[in-house]
Amino acid sequence: MTSAIKMQGIVKTFGQFCANDHVSLDIAEGEVHALLGENGAGKSTLMNILYGLYQPDQGEIYLQDKKVLIHNPSDAITLGIGMVHQHFMLIPALTVAENIILGMDRGFSLHLEEACREIEKISREYGLDVEPRTKVWQLTVGQQQRVEIVKALFRKAKILILDEPTAVLTPQEVSELFTVLRRLTSEGMTVIFISHKLQEVLAICNRVTVLRQGKNVATVATKDTDREQLAKLMVGRDLELTLRKNVSCSREPVLDVCNLECLNDKGLSGLKKNNLQVCSGEIVGIAGVDGNGQMELIEAITGLRPVTGGEIRLLAKEITQYNPRKRLLLGLGHIPADRHKHGVIMDMSITENMILQTYFQKPYCKKGWISWKKAKQDSERLSQEYDVRTSSCELAVGRLSGGNQQKVVLAREVSRNPKFLVAAHPTRGLDIGATEYVHSKLLEQREKGTGILLVSTELEEIIALCDRVLVMYEGEIVGSLEGADINVNQIGLLMAGAREKPAS
Repeated sequence: MTSAIKMQGIVKTFGQFCANDHVSLDIAEGEVHALLGENGAGKSTLMNILYGLYQPDQGEIYLQDKKVLIHNPSDAITLGIGMVHQHFMLIPALTVAENIILGMDRGFSLHLEEACREIEKISREYGLDVEPRTKVWQLTVGQQQRVEIVKALFRKAKILILDEPTAVLTPQEVSELFTVLRRLTSEGMTVIFISHKLQEVLAICNRVTVLRQGKNVATVATKDTDREQLAKLMVGRDLELTLRKNVSCSREPVLDVCNLECLNDKGLSGLKKNNLQVCSGEIVGIAGVDGNGQMELIEAITGLRPVTGGEIRLLAKEITQYNPRKRLLLGLGHIPADRHKHGVIMDMSITENMILQTYFQKPYCKKGWISWKKAKQDSERLSQEYDVRTSSCELAVGRLSGGNQQKVVLAREVSRNPKFLVAAHPTRGLDIGATEYVHSKLLEQREKGTGILLVSTELEEIIALCDRVLVMYEGEIVGSLEGADINVNQIGLLMAGAREKPAS
């Protein structure tokens, strides 16, 4: 094999923490090479070094057996390295085209129309639905992901680093992406595929390197391994990959939505007379291609988006005009789709984030003053209970890995014992161990009688966890599935726009 990339003896420390401990990586030209590991295992740090965002403390990097120094992303781009980050590097106020050409040397004039035509050509060629003149803030998460991929292709990358590229894609979109990747690698491109989805890794990748606690523990060919072996290599123990849930639904409604309507960010109809009900002890799934009204539904229910028609009832009380705090006090919990935007405040400590919903209540608030001693005690207890891996609860949440940030949100919302919980993409970007943990917590809440609305683009997750599945298409619930009808084929048909009479 001809090596496209060699990273030898890479060491990177942050204070006393060693993120990469003498890691070596050898990736062949024209292969799709997976990088697996738990959140915090050092995958992103290693790729940030390759992309020039970090400088290694020790170690060397070779491209085509030639030693290179990558001081910054500009150097990486010049060398033909492109990276699609898990948390997108886009400016919301700019258009897609402006984001894509930002920072590129295009001479003294921008030539926006020329760039738009080139972006449209790339989009058509690779089956990526990107409108270059749209503002980024108007795009769904899935559409923003596609913009990042187009940006790397636009910049003529020969080595493409994909950090969780399928986290927001439907099975059909994943299949299309894999077709694109196979075409790119057949033309000589090298792809580094960071993912937590073991089935996808086995389907698309040639080889897998597994990191654990900052060290390279194995590199194996996908044809010689399976999900169980990879999961054990990642976490160092056997994992329960099959979920078991008990019958617990009481059929007492905790949420009742009737003829709900609202506008999307473009001022157009986002929801069209939707009806749904969630009962105590039931997990109801919302499936659909990202951008078909799921975000509007979540925000309308949680009070983050004004409603233009219909009614929302929580625990038999009409809350349509309630603000988010009143809904939370009534018994609503919310694990948001975008933890950075709605879940945590990155510059605040873990302790401060843990009490964001309750700081004004007992036992934290006494005569108008916050009892930080009690807050710290509870934060430390919850961090231990929910396996938030940190050296101190006074650490800023922004310094935690994505999985640990999600655990902070989960700990805060679940510890309030909500009667109804909205869980929007709760395992997006999480490793297999953290995903297993989140799933177990959701099932635990279900068995305690909490009604849960689970919004996810992960069909495997929807099928494993949900008692009922509702499918959304163009702002409407077009089908309801239960029992044996909950399968990939049935959900996929509805996601594509087929209609089914809702179950009574």
